[in-house]
Amino acid sequence: MALVVFLRGVNVGGHRTFRPTQLAAQLKHLDCINIGAAGTFVIRKPVPLKQLRAELARLLPFETAVAICHGKNVTELVDNPPFGERRAGRGVVRFVSILPNKTFRVEPVELPARGKWLVRVLGQRERFVIGEYRRHMKTIGYLGKLDAIVGAPVTTRNWSTLCAIAKVLQQA
Repeated sequence: MALVVFLRGVNVGGHRTFRPTQLAAQLKHLDCINIGAAGTFVIRKPVPLKQLRAELARLLPFETAVAICHGKNVTELVDNPPFGERRAGRGVVRFVSILPNKTFRVEPVELPARGKWLVRVLGQRERFVIGEYRRHMKTIGYLGKLDAIVGAPVTTRNWSTLCAIAKVLQQA
C-alpha cells in the first residue's frame, strides 16, 4: 500500500530549504516519487511508518512536522471531490490541510470573522480539512491560525497537488 508524505513548512520564504528531488533519490529504495517543491512524496514500496519517519529524520537537514497518510485516502478524496461541481471563484485557491490524526474535529469557519473572508474552512473528511483561500498578502497569517483552530499543527497543500498525487498513485 502506497504512503503519501507531507512535510510541513519547507521551502517557504527561504526557510527550511532543501532539494526534494535529492531526498527522493535517497529514498529510491522505497520507490519514492517527489511531487513539486513543497515536500510532498509518494512512497510506493511497503515500509513500516516508524522506519519511514526515522529515514526522513536522518536525511532531512532540519526538523519538521511530517504527516503521512495512506495513498488510498488521497485517491478516495480526489475521486469524490469535496467542492462539488461549483468552480472556485477568481483569485480563490482550494486547499486541503492534513490533520495529525483522525481524532481532531474541525467545524466550518471563515477568517477573518468580520469582513471579506481570506480563508474559509468548508468541512472535514477523515484527516483532511477542506477549504479555500483568497490570494492576498494577509492570507498566510490566517492559514497559520488553522493550527490554533485544530489544536495541533496541520500541513496544507493546494487541491491541484492532491490531484497530482492521485494521478501518480493511479499509475502505480
